[in-house]
Amino acid sequence: MTPHRLLIVEDSDEDFQAIQWALQRLDRPYPLERCVDGDAALSWIQDGEHWPSLILLDLNLPGTDGREVLTALRADPRTRPLPVVVLSTSASERDVNECYLLGANSYLTKPVNFTQFTEQLRLTLAYWLDAVRLPQAPEHR
Repeated sequence: MTPHRLLIVEDSDEDFQAIQWALQRLDRPYPLERCVDGDAALSWIQDGEHWPSLILLDLNLPGTDGREVLTALRADPRTRPLPVVVLSTSASERDVNECYLLGANSYLTKPVNFTQFTEQLRLTLAYWLDAVRLPQAPEHR
Protein backbone atom coordinates (compact mmCIF):
# COMPACT_ATOMS: atom_id res chain seq x y z
CA MET A 1 0.00 0.00 0.00
CA THR A 2 1.29 3.45 -0.90
CA PRO A 3 1.97 5.64 2.13
CA HIS A 4 -0.31 8.60 2.58
CA ARG A 5 0.90 11.91 1.18
CA LEU A 6 -0.56 15.20 2.35
CA LEU A 7 -0.73 18.34 0.26
CA ILE A 8 -0.75 21.46 2.39
CA VAL A 9 -1.77 24.59 0.49
CA GLU A 10 -0.76 27.29 2.94
CA ASP A 11 1.01 30.60 2.45
CA SER A 12 1.70 31.21 6.14
CA ASP A 13 5.03 29.81 7.34
CA GLU A 14 3.74 29.86 10.92
CA ASP A 15 0.61 27.87 10.09
CA PHE A 16 2.58 25.36 8.02
CA GLN A 17 5.05 24.95 10.90
CA ALA A 18 2.12 24.38 13.30
CA ILE A 19 0.87 21.58 11.02
CA GLN A 20 4.36 20.03 10.98
CA TRP A 21 4.63 20.22 14.78
CA ALA A 22 1.15 18.77 15.27
CA LEU A 23 1.97 15.86 12.94
CA GLN A 24 5.17 15.20 14.90
CA ARG A 25 3.28 15.31 18.19
CA LEU A 26 0.69 12.90 16.76
CA ASP A 27 3.42 10.60 15.43
CA ARG A 28 2.03 10.93 11.90
CA PRO A 29 5.19 11.15 9.77
CA TYR A 30 3.48 11.47 6.40
CA PRO A 31 5.28 12.91 3.41
CA LEU A 32 4.18 16.54 3.16
CA GLU A 33 4.08 18.64 0.06
CA ARG A 34 3.59 22.35 0.51
CA CYS A 35 2.34 24.84 -2.02
CA VAL A 36 2.20 28.49 -0.98
CA ASP A 37 -0.42 29.54 -3.52
CA GLY A 38 -3.26 28.10 -5.54
CA ASP A 39 -1.45 28.16 -8.87
CA ALA A 40 1.39 26.06 -7.49
CA ALA A 41 -1.08 23.59 -5.95
CA LEU A 42 -3.01 23.13 -9.18
CA SER A 43 0.21 22.69 -11.17
CA TRP A 44 1.54 20.17 -8.66
CA ILE A 45 -1.64 18.08 -8.81
CA GLN A 46 -2.37 18.42 -12.50
CA ASP A 47 1.10 17.47 -13.72
CA GLY A 48 -0.16 13.90 -13.42
CA GLU A 49 2.64 12.55 -11.24
CA HIS A 50 1.27 13.49 -7.82
CA TRP A 51 -1.78 12.20 -6.03
CA PRO A 52 -2.23 13.29 -2.42
CA SER A 53 -4.32 11.27 -0.01
CA LEU A 54 -5.67 14.49 1.46
CA ILE A 55 -5.45 18.21 0.69
CA LEU A 56 -5.48 20.76 3.52
CA LEU A 57 -6.42 24.01 1.81
CA ASP A 58 -6.17 27.52 3.16
CA LEU A 59 -8.76 29.91 1.72
CA ASN A 60 -6.94 33.21 1.67
CA LEU A 61 -3.99 32.63 -0.63
CA PRO A 62 -2.11 35.07 -2.82
CA GLY A 63 -3.13 34.94 -6.48
CA THR A 64 -5.43 31.98 -7.06
CA ASP A 65 -7.21 31.62 -3.72
CA GLY A 66 -8.63 28.52 -2.06
CA ARG A 67 -12.09 28.99 -3.56
CA GLU A 68 -10.62 29.03 -7.05
CA VAL A 69 -8.54 25.94 -6.28
CA LEU A 70 -11.68 24.12 -5.12
CA THR A 71 -13.53 25.18 -8.26
CA ALA A 72 -10.71 23.97 -10.52
CA LEU A 73 -10.33 20.64 -8.67
CA ARG A 74 -14.05 19.89 -8.84
CA ALA A 75 -14.30 20.91 -12.52
CA ASP A 76 -11.71 18.31 -13.57
CA PRO A 77 -13.03 14.70 -13.55
CA ARG A 78 -9.53 13.44 -12.72
CA THR A 79 -9.14 15.54 -9.54
CA ARG A 80 -12.81 15.71 -8.51
CA PRO A 81 -12.54 12.73 -6.10
CA LEU A 82 -9.62 14.17 -4.12
CA PRO A 83 -10.63 14.86 -0.51
CA VAL A 84 -10.21 18.53 0.31
CA VAL A 85 -10.39 19.89 3.85
CA VAL A 86 -10.51 23.66 4.05
CA LEU A 87 -8.42 24.90 6.96
CA SER A 88 -9.06 28.61 7.44
CA THR A 89 -8.99 31.34 10.04
CA SER A 90 -12.40 32.47 8.78
CA ALA A 91 -15.41 31.38 10.80
CA SER A 92 -17.77 33.27 8.49
CA GLU A 93 -20.94 31.33 7.65
CA ARG A 94 -20.69 32.77 4.14
CA ASP A 95 -17.21 31.26 3.68
CA VAL A 96 -18.29 27.93 5.17
CA ASN A 97 -21.38 27.67 2.95
CA GLU A 98 -19.51 28.80 -0.17
CA CYS A 99 -16.77 26.19 0.35
CA TYR A 100 -19.28 23.37 0.70
CA LEU A 101 -21.11 24.58 -2.41
CA LEU A 102 -17.78 24.54 -4.26
CA GLY A 103 -17.16 20.94 -3.23
CA ALA A 104 -15.13 21.01 -0.01
CA ASN A 105 -15.35 17.75 1.93
CA SER A 106 -14.86 19.47 5.29
CA TYR A 107 -14.35 22.96 6.67
CA LEU A 108 -12.26 23.56 9.77
CA THR A 109 -11.61 26.85 11.50
CA LYS A 110 -8.00 27.08 12.67
CA PRO A 111 -7.98 27.30 16.46
CA VAL A 112 -5.48 29.69 18.00
CA ASN A 113 -4.64 27.21 20.77
CA PHE A 114 -2.02 24.66 19.63
CA THR A 115 -3.46 21.85 21.76
CA GLN A 116 -6.90 22.38 20.21
CA PHE A 117 -5.33 22.57 16.74
CA THR A 118 -3.47 19.30 17.31
CA GLU A 119 -6.66 17.57 18.47
CA GLN A 120 -8.57 18.93 15.47
CA LEU A 121 -5.86 17.60 13.16
CA ARG A 122 -5.82 14.24 14.99
CA LEU A 123 -9.55 13.79 14.44
CA THR A 124 -9.35 14.89 10.81
CA LEU A 125 -6.49 12.52 9.98
CA ALA A 126 -8.10 9.64 11.87
CA TYR A 127 -11.20 10.04 9.74
CA TRP A 128 -9.64 10.69 6.33
CA LEU A 129 -6.57 8.45 6.57
CA ASP A 130 -7.68 5.65 8.90
CA ALA A 131 -11.46 5.28 8.77
CA VAL A 132 -12.50 5.88 5.16
CA ARG A 133 -11.45 4.28 1.94
CA LEU A 134 -9.84 6.86 -0.34
CA PRO A 135 -9.93 7.02 -4.13
CA GLN A 136 -6.92 5.67 -5.97
CA ALA A 137 -4.93 7.82 -8.35
CA PRO A 138 -6.24 7.65 -11.90
CA GLU A 139 -4.04 6.23 -14.62
CA HIS A 140 -1.31 8.64 -15.64
CA ARG A 141 -2.32 10.70 -18.68
